[in-house]
Amino acid sequence: MRVHIDQEKCCGAGSCVLSAPEVFDQREEDGIVVLLDAAPPAELHDAVHEAAAICPAAAISVEQVERV
Repeated sequence: MRVHIDQEKCCGAGSCVLSAPEVFDQREEDGIVVLLDAAPPAELHDAVHEAAAICPAAAISVEQVERV
């Protein structure tokens, strides 16, 4: 899995941080999303998919990466 964020789209709702705090954080000054782990471990994949699904600004995208 590869996680991408678009800080220009982010509205600072913080739902991603609540869903997957190991992967997402927010900037102190404006609440915009900060990506902590662009390739999270398998046990966090469900939480990351949930964060992407509930993001009100659609600022999170998830790409499935095949391991060789």
